Amino acid sequence: MTAVVSRVAVSTPDGPRDVPSTLRLVAELPGLPGHSEFALEALDDEGVLFALRSTPQGPRPVRLFVVAPHVFFADYDPALDDDVVRTLDPQADGAHPVLLAVVHPADDDRTHHSVNLLAPVVVEPHRGWARQVVLDADLPLRAPLG
Repeated sequence: MTAVVSRVAVSTPDGPRDVPSTLRLVAELPGLPGHSEFALEALDDEGVLFALRSTPQGPRPVRLFVVAPHVFFADYDPALDDDVVRTLDPQADGAHPVLLAVVHPADDDRTHHSVNLLAPVVVEPHRGWARQVVLDADLPLRAPLG
């Protein structure tokens, strides 16, 4: 019997793509040790804004907000190293993973929300394996939204 996997639609430059609602990290997010699985929850109907919640919640739950970066930055199309793609899907041959950018909320020092374009979360859309990758590119760590 095959388990039914819940899926979430994410906006991409090529149209919506369904990804599993549970993302399993192949490497922990920097600064968040002990969290290797996250629930991806859509916060809008367009597939643009999401919450990433650590699962299980445990004593130190984590919640991050992520967005589909191309919606705000139309030219955002970073080159991903083939090794990065293969860590998510060893059979990948020209596969296009889904990219999500971590949102930094506005605070006392910043008047606008911003996103991390330098280190996107790269998601393999079939199994939901994911990892955050620091790109070898001249991209902003805090690109303003709005």
